[in-house]
Amino acid sequence: MRPRVLVAGIGNIFLGDDGFGVEVIKELEQAELPPWVQIADYGIAGMHLAYDLMGGYDTTILLDATPHGRPPGTLSLIEADTGDLAAASAIDAHGMQPDAVFRLLRLLGGDAGRVLVVGCEPACLDGGIGLSPQVTAAVPAAVRAVTELAWGTSPQLQPTEV
Repeated sequence: MRPRVLVAGIGNIFLGDDGFGVEVIKELEQAELPPWVQIADYGIAGMHLAYDLMGGYDTTILLDATPHGRPPGTLSLIEADTGDLAAASAIDAHGMQPDAVFRLLRLLGGDAGRVLVVGCEPACLDGGIGLSPQVTAAVPAAVRAVTELAWGTSPQLQPTEV
């Protein structure tokens, strides 16, 4: 069966909580996901993600640190408008900015399908390896949310506690 859902962990593990998506992917490797779901750690490899999306997916779920000014560890679910993201002008082949990924995908003639972002409010994006306690505590809830999304149900994003 061809995977219909791509779950992509993105972020830089050398910038503290920016490694949130990568850490969630590690945990998802142990989860029971349906056969139509493919998970992958893209880190900062935006070009790789864009080319993989050329394979065609119904849904793309991005896992990332998403600063919105909320308490650290707060999870959010965002449905991205890839048309708006792809409308910007420059492409940086060395970065993982979602707008650049979707711009390249559009240039290549691809489609990411429905794009959801499971984001986590970071506590610290300074140089260093490892997640803050607040973001570490949010990882299990993010795994549950992705599992629920993969099975086609609406996730209940639970507040995390440290």
